[in-house]
Amino acid sequence: MNIKRFFGKNSREALSMVRKELGEDAVILSNRAMNGGNEIMAFKEEDMKNMVARGEDQHHSANQFVSASLLPSASQSNENNDPPTLLSLLNKNNGDQAAVFNTNKARPATHDIKAHDEVKTIELTRTTTPLQVSRTNQQAAQQPSLQMAEMLSEMRNMRSVIESQLTTISWGNIQQRDPIKSQILNTLLSAGFSASLSRQLAEKMPANLDADKATAWIKSILAINLNTIETETEVLDQGGIFALIGPTGVGKTTTTAKLAARYVMKHGTQNLGLITTDAYRIGGHEQLRIYGKILGVMVHAVKDEADLKIALNELKNKHTILIDTVGVSQRDRMVAEQIAMLSNTKTPIKKLLCLNATNTGETLTDVIRAYKGKGLDGCIITKLDEAATIGNALDVAIREKLKLYYVANGQRVPEDIHMANKQYLIQLALKMSSANNRPFQFLSEELPFVMGSTVNAANASQLSEINYV
Repeated sequence: MNIKRFFGKNSREALSMVRKELGEDAVILSNRAMNGGNEIMAFKEEDMKNMVARGEDQHHSANQFVSASLLPSASQSNENNDPPTLLSLLNKNNGDQAAVFNTNKARPATHDIKAHDEVKTIELTRTTTPLQVSRTNQQAAQQPSLQMAEMLSEMRNMRSVIESQLTTISWGNIQQRDPIKSQILNTLLSAGFSASLSRQLAEKMPANLDADKATAWIKSILAINLNTIETETEVLDQGGIFALIGPTGVGKTTTTAKLAARYVMKHGTQNLGLITTDAYRIGGHEQLRIYGKILGVMVHAVKDEADLKIALNELKNKHTILIDTVGVSQRDRMVAEQIAMLSNTKTPIKKLLCLNATNTGETLTDVIRAYKGKGLDGCIITKLDEAATIGNALDVAIREKLKLYYVANGQRVPEDIHMANKQYLIQLALKMSSANNRPFQFLSEELPFVMGSTVNAANASQLSEINYV
């Protein structure tokens, strides 16, 4: 099967390349975003027919091999007229191997000594060893197994291709019968929501809704599944220890200062503690010290787990403690060390992951899985003002079932942080899709191909727990 790779700036350009080279009947294996563009794996329809024919030939050959190597001979069938069973054939095969082994064991090795011109030559005749017989039998037995494994692999590939093609055809029919679903699907994709979530919502959406009712239904389902805090009581009034974690440049220090300022405005400076673990960057802890000086709160700088325990012990009488952590890449080994440091203290620390709204859904998912460790208590979406779409951030929060505490949309302290309002965020996400993302919207005729290529990802996703009530 001659599979070809096509890479374009977006799905639209890549699909154009597929049509141009492989024709309208091309079979699309995968369609994914990567390296600043879109990659499509596809092959000709004729290649699939050839693959089916080759699979049938291999199946026929495997049956002939099994018949020739396992079925009893004519003389054996005269001794026993009962039809052979699989168990009897296996027992017979094992019995034959045992007979060969016993024969070889009983037969001694012979030594023939000949003399000629005072030169003696020793000829040693050996029988076939049991190990050699066993290897030969294993190879004979493995050959049909390997053929069957190859056939099963090709059948799985064919199933994937057929499912993709059927989904493509199905969505083509859906567009004709219910164009509102197609419109909603395009809106969700343009808003930054993943193809798997968008597809599932569009498929579950009740039929025969007008545009306004369909949009309202989508908003209600997203709101049901997006978990946010109800009031700031959970943070500012109940108190506790909160550690803000996340990659470099996500805005942890500024967000820590914003939360500290909100606490000071409500409860004063006496019962607030600030800790920074950012000894990694040159002058990294100085930024929080400046904010602390403005607020009138002392900042404790720690380097390791022992320092953190000492600082927490000194601040044990404080109502609320905020910890600003060092930012490192989600692929850095320091992430595991940082999570271990926060988890090994005797005092429980709530870990809030800062998510950059400008990152792609794939990157955000990678960040969450790296920082999850022994569990996350919630998340804060930052840089909302810099993002063209925010559906990606809401999507991963829904998928990973993270409680959303706050959203940050600027550098001002403490003005540019707000408690997460799910209805507002969903409305903003869908509104931003229509205003800012027109060059990246799919054409109506492209949507069936997009849905066909995401069928396997949707089946393997964690979206089976989406609530619709």
